[in-house]
Amino acid sequence: MTPNKTHQAMFLLIACALGTPALAQTAAYPTRAIRLISPSGAGGPVDVVARIVAQRLSDVLGQQVVVENRVGAAGLIGTDFVVRQPADGYTLLFGFSGPLAIVPNLNPKTPYNVARDLIPISQVAVAPYVLLVHPSVPAKSVKELVGLSKSRPGKMSFSSGGVGVGIHMAGELFKVAAGLDILHVPYAGAAPAMTAMMAGEVDMMFNGLAAAVPQMKSGRVRALAVGGEKRTKLFPELPTIHESGYDVKTGGWYGVLAARGTPQPVLNTLHAAIVKAMEQPETHAVLAKIVTDVVTGPPQAFADLINYESALWGKVIKAAGIK
Repeated sequence: MTPNKTHQAMFLLIACALGTPALAQTAAYPTRAIRLISPSGAGGPVDVVARIVAQRLSDVLGQQVVVENRVGAAGLIGTDFVVRQPADGYTLLFGFSGPLAIVPNLNPKTPYNVARDLIPISQVAVAPYVLLVHPSVPAKSVKELVGLSKSRPGKMSFSSGGVGVGIHMAGELFKVAAGLDILHVPYAGAAPAMTAMMAGEVDMMFNGLAAAVPQMKSGRVRALAVGGEKRTKLFPELPTIHESGYDVKTGGWYGVLAARGTPQPVLNTLHAAIVKAMEQPETHAVLAKIVTDVVTGPPQAFADLINYESALWGKVIKAAGIK
């Protein structure tokens, strides 16, 4: 063997030796349980979807994915927790609009920066919001509700699960789009906000469609429209608010993120596993039962959604003067 070829062979051997541990480590991921942080209360709509995703992801990865609830400040506390963990792929965030697109616009003291501190892996699902009114409200359509509200400036009200949560911001977007003067009444969660509306304490609210279906069927609330881009298969007779003539396109969305600095091979493994887990027919069927659709895609598509929503809610917060 010539000196040249000898040097080349030695170089290849050294490179392989140096690269083997890293390759082995990447190929082995995950070797232990993964925490999926749900920055929302147990049993709520975010948590329910998170647990379905965790179970399906566990099956694909061959390691347990455990949902851990870290609640507070519209998702800020749980999100900040993930940012502060080692960027090794073993602590992931189950993200949604509150902590990713709303809170940073609402709270100047937000301790994390989404673009700087987190890496979107994939969106996993969307769930429509529905505009509800108390049965005593004499409005059978969105346009009638707008007309009624304008005839009673400052006298009608809507409830939500707290300042900065998605269903609150949906109400604020509706106010801005329709030019309404209606009062926001926050409660400690979507469930008590719904109870308050059914009791007639407020006139209307936006809520997740899945949570509203039992009350809609019992006649305790009246649904006027859905807030997403298209009608829902469950209630095809319900128009979208956009169809009704108002620039409102909003709903719940969910996705998985990791702390910035997580190795790319780990992110690739997670992305492939998430897409495989979510696109199984069984996953579609389970989520359909809670009126939620599977949506997966490349990391950049999820990043674009977060950026779009952040810009949208920033404008709404400014226009509505929300503090």
